[in-house]
Amino acid sequence: MYKAGHYGAALFVYAPVGFALLSVDPAFAVLGGVGSVALSRVPDYDLRVPFLEHRGITHTLPFLVAVAVLLGAVGYRAAGAFGTDPARTAGLGVIVALVAVGSHLLADALTPAGVPLLWPLSGRDYSVDVATASNPVANYGLLALGVAACGAAGYLAGSV
Repeated sequence: MYKAGHYGAALFVYAPVGFALLSVDPAFAVLGGVGSVALSRVPDYDLRVPFLEHRGITHTLPFLVAVAVLLGAVGYRAAGAFGTDPARTAGLGVIVALVAVGSHLLADALTPAGVPLLWPLSGRDYSVDVATASNPVANYGLLALGVAACGAAGYLAGSV
């Protein structure tokens, strides 16, 4: 998928998380959503690193776990600067990583090329072959779906 598709996938995956966070801490809910969208293209940074293959290691579950651990640690360390509970801030970092990278992997699994989720245990690429990565209908459709899901989550959270 392209930028719009990844942003939409992140919003769609984040919507139920954001809904739950809105009742607990609206600021964290907004920060989590912004972080999830902002980091949703991190796996594609492999395109900028000469020795990395596109849709290689950065499109795997081990990479997802590594990013979650890293953002959790950053959140834990940053808590003091923001006057927040370290466990909550670390938890938000983990959630943002899981949504951002996880939604990216899910969106790329919609394409014929798929993703090597279980590398290094398996070299298989997982794909449901719904649309090509460059398909504008798929990309903007995901964006519209994500915006609608977040809008619905915000509306419902205000109604509860």
